[in-house]
Amino acid sequence: MANYNSLNAPHQQGPYGSGDPYYNESSGFITPHPTPKRRTSNWIKFGVPVLVIVIIAAVVGGVVGSRKSNKNSSSTSGSDNANTGDPVAAASSAASVKLALGRFATATDSEFMVPIYPSTTNSAAFTTPTFVGSSNAKIAWPADPFKPSSPNVLTTRPDRPRLIAPAYKWQALPNLIKNDPYLQGWNATIFGNATAYFNLPPVVYFMDNSSGILDNAREVKMRIKAFAYAYRMSNDTKWVDRAWIEIANAAGNGTTVFGPEVDRWNNQHFLDTAEFSAAYAIAYDWLYDMWSDLQKSQMRTTLIKYGLQPGATVFAGTSNFGWWSENTTGNWNCVCNGGLTLAALAILEDDTTGIAQSLLGSTVDNAKQNCALAVADDGTWAETANYWYFGTTGHAEMASALITATGSDYGLLDSNTNFFHTGQFHMYAYGPTSLFNYGDHGPNKYSTTANSLFLYAQHYTQPAYSLFQREQADAAEPWSMFWYDPTVSGAFWDGQPLDHFFDNALDQWASMRSSWTDQSALFVAIKAGMNSNHQTHNDLDAGDFVLDALGTRWAGELGSADYNAPGYFNSGAQDSDRWKYYRKMTEGQNTILINRANQNVNNAPTIKHDSSNTVQGSSTVLSIPGDSTAFWTSDLTSSYSDATSVKRGVRLLNARRQVLLQDEVNAQQGVQWRMHTNATVVTDGTRATLSIGDKTMQVSILNAPDGASFTKSDAVRFQTDPTPPIPDQENPGVTVLIIDLPAGTYSLQVLFNPQWPGMSASDFVTPPSVGLDSWSLTSHN
Repeated sequence: MANYNSLNAPHQQGPYGSGDPYYNESSGFITPHPTPKRRTSNWIKFGVPVLVIVIIAAVVGGVVGSRKSNKNSSSTSGSDNANTGDPVAAASSAASVKLALGRFATATDSEFMVPIYPSTTNSAAFTTPTFVGSSNAKIAWPADPFKPSSPNVLTTRPDRPRLIAPAYKWQALPNLIKNDPYLQGWNATIFGNATAYFNLPPVVYFMDNSSGILDNAREVKMRIKAFAYAYRMSNDTKWVDRAWIEIANAAGNGTTVFGPEVDRWNNQHFLDTAEFSAAYAIAYDWLYDMWSDLQKSQMRTTLIKYGLQPGATVFAGTSNFGWWSENTTGNWNCVCNGGLTLAALAILEDDTTGIAQSLLGSTVDNAKQNCALAVADDGTWAETANYWYFGTTGHAEMASALITATGSDYGLLDSNTNFFHTGQFHMYAYGPTSLFNYGDHGPNKYSTTANSLFLYAQHYTQPAYSLFQREQADAAEPWSMFWYDPTVSGAFWDGQPLDHFFDNALDQWASMRSSWTDQSALFVAIKAGMNSNHQTHNDLDAGDFVLDALGTRWAGELGSADYNAPGYFNSGAQDSDRWKYYRKMTEGQNTILINRANQNVNNAPTIKHDSSNTVQGSSTVLSIPGDSTAFWTSDLTSSYSDATSVKRGVRLLNARRQVLLQDEVNAQQGVQWRMHTNATVVTDGTRATLSIGDKTMQVSILNAPDGASFTKSDAVRFQTDPTPPIPDQENPGVTVLIIDLPAGTYSLQVLFNPQWPGMSASDFVTPPSVGLDSWSLTSHN
């Protein structure tokens, strides 16, 4: 099956030649790591380019009880479990239950990398999300001994490490690992990844034009985190030596050339600079006691030259690459400020130039004014659901490092009072197979994950965020080991509504499903929203939707086009070259196309919606009430130039087993309904049969207008389309299901019937024809 959202393949690494790094005046490096001092120690990530990890956990079962009623269990419960009178006893019990059960998810699907849950009820474990109040050392982090009376960004904790994982957490971690199956699994995976990276050559410099050397920077950061973690948990100095090879290589002192000497970290694409700076900060701080004074001096020299000094010119207003510091609320501001902050905190007292101190006087306030505002009041990340990963990782790293190094985040976590909703955005953007991955998805993620949810779960007292993320394949990396609160208890799905509507005018989208824990569940996500103000990462896609059922995605997204394509990022204006590329134009979306033209950039749709408010209970097996439904409608008229009215609505039918998509159009030019699918498509008039493997979806046009029928085509542009600057990327394996209609007024109803096992033709319903403005929870009963 073709992958709708395939990330670019990792760049091939060159051959690794033997030989030591040698002295270079500009970087200050002279030798590889010498025979290190030994010190006392207290004892695979998703998307990894060298290792695919499948989560294996104990099968949850055995304890079967009655399924909870559909209560609305709050996910904002406090730290004490209200169901127990003795918090310490409850904590001991929780630790025992965790070890007996293992992980809730029994595996990770090899195709989509989503958790697979057992079909079972466990009333002892699948309970209300909460943090168990306790002083029990088996499962609780100890209190931080560093408590400055007046936190100051220029006053750092006296011991090392100071960034994200202070010494007291390293000391507590072995005991916590013994008592938590998630920490046990992640620890093993991190060591597995570190071993795999150890045997690879150092990251080879590769300039990818619009994405710069960002993949290189993130891969170096990912490796450094793994090597430093492995050393601190094993006391094996081979990890320090291997980290040094990577550090020296990124300074231009490896066995192959690493960029131009004047600008090795590519300041013009400052994300690259920031991620290299963060990597150096982690190496400098986490392995501080293992470096010689000469090595630390060499690292500072490189970090200041290629990272902090260029950062200082940004805030001085003298650079030509600092656009991200002004009125930029997307991932750039978070990542750039985050990398500079980690680096400045790491070397603060050792820096004789004063540049670290100066930067800390700028980055924190700038991030509060920009990065912290990237989350809308409904929690949606303004760019795309994929860029959420980059932005929240930078935000969480910066906040965590400030807290551990200085005792305060200085308002970064709370200056946007709605930031806490962003965990909900991420959870609801995920369907049974993958994200509602509209718009651009960015370069390879490497060290970027969704593990910011662990930090946010603690800070905002949202245990469901942590319970959701701990089951995901990308949870197994070093940040999780320190952001995860092992006192979290319960199941994220217990009391979790099946539907959620995000109403901020910028995005306006809906998420509706039949289960949180059934991989075969029905899932529909649909959006309206503005076609502008998304950091030029959006598509012209009002009305776009995705559809999952039977464990696969039937209506999907094409994702990013070629980031290096001319004009791709130059402008979001109506005449931009960006909108000439198939994957970005309206033609490449699952929506209505009128006159074969792009939607208006300056649109302003309106929406309405409702839900039966069905929530999942304790069990992973959910019995859906017959009247359970949800619907979402939007007036998309402002998105089109050749139409008097365009409205689109979607609703769940028949106990969430069928989907109705309805369009009401009054257009002066030809109308085309389009849906992209990986399925094999057979059309027969007003019916289409979609097949993926042994799964089948029946699609029907109801109350068909005259001449309405299904056709299909490859996912390629019309010959009459404006010619893009370079040829489009191909979309192999993708078919477009199409309905063509001439100019006129239409009510077009399309019914999706997944062919569920054990469900006969008579079990499906044919909904009545009801105008969108008259839709209600009972309008289709």
